[in-house]
Amino acid sequence: MAQEFVQAQIKGDKVVVFLKPTCSYCTLAKDVLSKYSFKSGHLEFIDISGRNNMGAIQDYLQQITGARTVPRVFIGKECIGGGSDVEELDQSGKLKGMLQKIGALQ
Repeated sequence: MAQEFVQAQIKGDKVVVFLKPTCSYCTLAKDVLSKYSFKSGHLEFIDISGRNNMGAIQDYLQQITGARTVPRVFIGKECIGGGSDVEELDQSGKLKGMLQKIGALQ
């Protein structure tokens, strides 16, 4: 069920962030992404902290990304990492290009 849930969320034309609201790296990822003007429906924050299958979701994220920690940030079907990875891509100027490539920005 966790695998189906995760796979249903990640799509080629949107950014999906699996997070927990109390996580400082999750807040960092949200803050960086919030600087951009996304088309409606192209940015989704998914709080896994209250889900009864949270552990299974994190296990599956580890299986497909190599890390169990949150946030796990996907641009399209590609995981670009966590909060500090998003910040680094933003600071280098690469993040905007990645978002434009999938057509997520206004």
